[in-house]
Amino acid sequence: MIVIGSRGSALALWQARHVAGLLQALGEETRLEIIKTTGDKMQEVSLVVEGGKGLFTKEIEEALLARSIDVAVHSMKDVPTEIPSGLTIAAIPQREDPLDALVGCSLDELKPGSRVGTSSPRRASQLHALERGLVIETLRGNVDTRLRKLDQGQHDAIVLAAAGLRRLGWEARIRELIPPGVMCPAAGQGALAIETRDDGGHAWNIVRKLDDPAARLEVEAERALLKALGGGCQVPIGAHARVQDGVIRLIGVVATPGGSRLIRSEAAGTEPERVGAELGARLLQQGAREILQPLTA
Repeated sequence: MIVIGSRGSALALWQARHVAGLLQALGEETRLEIIKTTGDKMQEVSLVVEGGKGLFTKEIEEALLARSIDVAVHSMKDVPTEIPSGLTIAAIPQREDPLDALVGCSLDELKPGSRVGTSSPRRASQLHALERGLVIETLRGNVDTRLRKLDQGQHDAIVLAAAGLRRLGWEARIRELIPPGVMCPAAGQGALAIETRDDGGHAWNIVRKLDDPAARLEVEAERALLKALGGGCQVPIGAHARVQDGVIRLIGVVATPGGSRLIRSEAAGTEPERVGAELGARLLQQGAREILQPLTA
């Protein structure tokens, strides 16, 4: 029996049950353990104020280390670049679309004064950088909560990850997928992280069979960029990698919170850690250091 730890939101449960199905296809029995994280307890508090890093993973990782669960399933974009000693990302399954999506209005339909909801500094900064006179409003809560706030007229449009909408059966709500040249996604967006203890035990040996090589290359490059820049999920950094013919092509974006300055660059190669590190160094040389220093201090 493999015990899977997960948050209790609709999306987290979908992800955990998806992984359970993959493990069951390998002949494993599974049981789901729901764990409430710090981030879940702070639905109306700004994650930027609270630090952001590890808020949705800490308690689940503690349960993994305590051996009360065998496997943890996370949204990869919630996982800090440094994970606790004794744990490892044993598998990154096939990735869903990493792009951001607009719900409610398309980009062309957004006029000056339109109210756009998002909790992400990365999304907010890139929306501001469009210089369209948009009013960016803080939007917290699970996916269904955010959609309900839109439907109640609290916002004209909201920005969500396309992956979450598709996984929950709400693909029809997507008004427009935002091209990465307009809004660069978060590192790891659309990917799942399946975490186990790094003890070479049964769970690790089974879970690693679920690893998708292309998804791992993309995610490792994006996370290497994030690590090189010293940022977490609550800093305005975008990273979008795609593997084509064995070559990793990585786009990176760093922006000021208000979008007054946005730095974008690209790198390519076959080794994800090197591609991410090279692009990080390039962005820092182009001025990212001055943007990030006050945000990560």
